[in-house]
Amino acid sequence: MAAMDQVREFYNDVKAESAKVSWPTREELRDSTTVVIVTVLLVATFVGVVDRLLTAAVGLLFR
Repeated sequence: MAAMDQVREFYNDVKAESAKVSWPTREELRDSTTVVIVTVLLVATFVGVVDRLLTAAVGLLFR
């Protein structure tokens, strides 16, 4: 099979698969983004609090 035939076949396959993709609506995308941002902020806050507590505990331990 020639290289151009392979490229043409690949392009046709990509086009066929792209037609099957279901993109989220603007509202779904906004809601998902909000969930991700809130989750990241909560996890970052939790990790920060645990870090401060452990730092204080180690500081008391080695005083």
